[in-house]
Amino acid sequence: MNARRTAVATCLFLSLVVAPVFAQSGNPVLHLSVGDPARRDHEVPLQLDVIIDTKTGDAITAGQLVGRLAGVRLLLVGEEHTNIDVHRIQGRIIEALHAAGRRVFIGLEMYPYTEQHSLDDWRDGLLTEDGFVRLSRWYDNWGYNWAYYRDIFVFARDHHIPMYALNAPREVVSAVRRKSFANLTPEEAAHIPKDIDAGNPDHLAFFKATLAGETGGPMMMGNMTDDMWKSMLSAQATWDATMGYNAVQTLKRDGGSDAIMVVLVGSGHVAYGLGIEHQARQWFTGPIASVIPMQVTDNMVPIKTVRASYANFIWGIPEEIDSLYPNPGISTSAIDNGKAMRVLAPEKGSAAESAGFKQGDVLVSMDGAPVPDKETLSRLVAAKRWGDVAVFVVKRGDATETLTMQFRRTAPTK
Repeated sequence: MNARRTAVATCLFLSLVVAPVFAQSGNPVLHLSVGDPARRDHEVPLQLDVIIDTKTGDAITAGQLVGRLAGVRLLLVGEEHTNIDVHRIQGRIIEALHAAGRRVFIGLEMYPYTEQHSLDDWRDGLLTEDGFVRLSRWYDNWGYNWAYYRDIFVFARDHHIPMYALNAPREVVSAVRRKSFANLTPEEAAHIPKDIDAGNPDHLAFFKATLAGETGGPMMMGNMTDDMWKSMLSAQATWDATMGYNAVQTLKRDGGSDAIMVVLVGSGHVAYGLGIEHQARQWFTGPIASVIPMQVTDNMVPIKTVRASYANFIWGIPEEIDSLYPNPGISTSAIDNGKAMRVLAPEKGSAAESAGFKQGDVLVSMDGAPVPDKETLSRLVAAKRWGDVAVFVVKRGDATETLTMQFRRTAPTK
């Protein structure tokens, strides 16, 4: 597995986010007979630097894509968070829509809706770039390197394009998973829509197929009870519904007939129209479309087709062996009332595994700086580039260990 990838199974159990559906040759997730009945039973070709309209099978250009979005009010653009080609495509779509005269809004998975004031200040030019990243708590709310998204945010600011925080507060989604919708407090329930469909059988099929394709997934699935599946799907549906609801309400409140909300979100929330789109249709009758950039090879093995119902438009991109910026490949959980972090697991084949991190290690420092929380760790790692080294101090039981992490890319295997 490429070092840049984060296992879907890990995300499901540790952070409750369905990770992007990675384009793997022969991956059943790409060929499920779910989603739009008109497209769910046939395939479309996947070609490098070509956009396929999955309804017609037409190969189109970026300029033609904007024309086919003429009546669309809600556009979902799926992403793999650490793939720079995907973010460049997102930027191209936003710029092209703006140039065509559309009134563009940008919806963001990256922030809970409670962070909207920071985005307003950014749009209005009231914050420096560093000030925005810090005051909006980018590395706490999101964590991925700011540089992946910087060009989009700068374009939005320079052209006064509104950006909207769409997501639910993380703690509310966790509450849904732990105790179900019925047992939320009034304060928790106030953060999410009243109507959330957490029982879509197609969504569950997609969920299970995604987990089954991951290393160790079948073993995990064998230990899953119906209640566990229900709680996980409820948490995912909460995220999808909250983002869909907030996007729709923003369009109704602030948008005219020419407005288009472009939502930047992980592909797992977009695929087959089962996530945000499915939930949003409870409140929105206007046209919705989806674009998912997809790698045309996996480990240099061509991926020739994808199910037509996967998205309205499939944009072929080259395979990325490693991300543009290094990722330590380590998952953590807060302990000691949020004042420290314990290692849950180093990702297989990651820099953290090579450095000797072990489950249960408590992070003390990185390059001499204390790392009490996720935000600090993510911010420090974001300053690193391939070839750099980081020196960690961890507490392991009663002992203190020094671990040297080397950020190195993997060579192609074929």
